[in-house]
Amino acid sequence: MVDSEERVRALVAAHLPEYRVESVTRLGAGLDNVAYEVNGDLIVRFGSGAGADREARLLTAVGNFSPLPVPVPCFTDSGCLAYPKLRGVPLLDAAGVDGLAVAAALGGFLAALHAAPVERMGKLVATDDLPMDEWRREARETYASVSANVPSAYRRRVETFLETSPPEDPETLAFSHNDLGIEHVLVDPLTGAVTGVIDWSDAAIVDPAFDFGLVYRDLGPAALDAALAAYGGGSEALRARAVFYARCNVFEDLAYGLETSRERYVAKSLVALEWLFA
Repeated sequence: MVDSEERVRALVAAHLPEYRVESVTRLGAGLDNVAYEVNGDLIVRFGSGAGADREARLLTAVGNFSPLPVPVPCFTDSGCLAYPKLRGVPLLDAAGVDGLAVAAALGGFLAALHAAPVERMGKLVATDDLPMDEWRREARETYASVSANVPSAYRRRVETFLETSPPEDPETLAFSHNDLGIEHVLVDPLTGAVTGVIDWSDAAIVDPAFDFGLVYRDLGPAALDAALAAYGGGSEALRARAVFYARCNVFEDLAYGLETSRERYVAKSLVALEWLFA
């Protein structure tokens, strides 16, 4: 993955010759990519392989039916995706924002995504249908790597969960963002309004409960209720799978925060244990 400031300048000059680059700021790296902000109004993100071209086609399609703003690609080039910066800040960095209102907006957003024809969206994204028991196995492994950082008050409940049979696998799959954590949800820090959803590199045909699980993990049980209400309801089976995914994924976020020294990820993961394993 090439992520130098020099390459950012060269790519912008090649694709947007009338755009004058005055500043390039590295925003940071995620699990799959590294992003730069150019002049405060253009995002240039580097991933790997042909993923950028696929994501650009996907964003163009999603923009036609998403009730929330998504990035609008302006160019791609060898793993690079560029788009005008959406306004707002990641909810992860926005203290004091009403999580219930955000969750309701995300519930309506997921309703629109899940209504998209699977046959059509399946031409743009892969299918992610990992069996529930495999999720549990991976969660066990991740928990083992971070257990020393989990407060002792939660360990017995966590370990009981990891030894309990998971919910049944979903009967149907749907198109979804597949990584709807609060780091990918942009909000207006003053009004709390959702201003966009970013990083679609993991979008897939997936269990419709998965992204609800991330809402629950990051925002809590009342937020899950608000999201499902805006979605139009959800079966008890969907809710059970959402809770399961939330519990499994909290260890991945905790591990990521510890490995990269990102205190916000560590802090949000430890706080979430209060409702995930109460």
